[in-house]
Amino acid sequence: MVTPVPCPPAARAVRVRHLGPNWYAAVMGTAAVAGTGTALPAHARPPHALLAAVWILSLLLLAALLAARALHWTHHRDQARAHLLDPATAPFYGCLSMALLAVGGASLTAGRGLLGTGTAVALDAVLFTAGTAVGLAAAVAVPYLMVVRHRIEPAQATPVWILPLVAPMVSAALGPALVPHLPPGQPRETLLLGCFALFGLSLLATLLMLPLILGRLLLAGPLPLALTPALFLVLGPLGQSTTATGAVADLAPGVVPEPYAHGLAVFAVLYGVPVMGFALLWLAFAAAQVVRARRRGMGFSLTWWAFTFPVGTCVTGAASLARHTGLTAYAVLAVALYVLLLAAWAAAASGTVRGLLSGRLPAAPPPAPAEPRPARVRTRSDAVR
Repeated sequence: MVTPVPCPPAARAVRVRHLGPNWYAAVMGTAAVAGTGTALPAHARPPHALLAAVWILSLLLLAALLAARALHWTHHRDQARAHLLDPATAPFYGCLSMALLAVGGASLTAGRGLLGTGTAVALDAVLFTAGTAVGLAAAVAVPYLMVVRHRIEPAQATPVWILPLVAPMVSAALGPALVPHLPPGQPRETLLLGCFALFGLSLLATLLMLPLILGRLLLAGPLPLALTPALFLVLGPLGQSTTATGAVADLAPGVVPEPYAHGLAVFAVLYGVPVMGFALLWLAFAAAQVVRARRRGMGFSLTWWAFTFPVGTCVTGAASLARHTGLTAYAVLAVALYVLLLAAWAAAASGTVRGLLSGRLPAAPPPAPAEPRPARVRTRSDAVR
């Protein structure tokens, strides 16, 4: 009888060699379905048991991915270092922060009925603290690497660059929910104003990055087909910043002195209304690009998860404006965007499951050359063809 030779740990971990940080987007999108559903008007809110089930799924996905990524760093450090030195992959390290924050935030809304208030608060506090620390580290480390180690051409600019910069904005939007669970006085005011500071940090950094992305689109043409869904990532800082200003304003009374509490409520509307308008403009622009790419043969890839979490931030942003303005239009918009989120999640989740079952995922991403820009020829009469 032949004694089977045990498989070495490295061989058992071979499937996770190409498991990059972009996989955390699946956790973010799933947690968004649970967390944003609780922000909808009561008459349009999905059953709480269903939202709780989706939150449990996101928690299990987070635990599985954290374990798989630990194997990745243990057995494939060369690949992990290559991810950090790759300007197309390094920004996805911001997704780890947002996955922790999204699951933690949803524990206070969708998961509280299962866990109880005390356990839900404790879980959210741990995940919020870890997610915020990781997000701040990514917001500094990734741009630093882009400056000193990466070799980037202007045509390589993509919305993926926003990911490490928007992570602190997620902390700003979800942190205020923990304020009532702190002792009154300085602890509450410190956390609330700290979240407002994270809002400013992320907003200003994003405003510096967005012109590079739009300039790349105008000057170099459309993104590669597989990257086209990443255009939806621009919605993230727009919807999340609207959510953050509303969340800070909701908790300000009794935490910060007047007239600042009232001023924050005014700011939430004066800021959120125009930003949500631009978010809808960008949503139409990005959707048109996706339709074009789909007609030209864009198939499923993990970038489809970009359709989920950013749209979820617009759901909570619209719901926040509905609370602060009392306008039914924003409530209807929140519901419509949530329906879009559900469709996007179903498409991304089904494609991911099929890829896992077929063995195609996880796999190294294929090279995606930029789509050539249509040539323009000037005739002798100076007419452009």
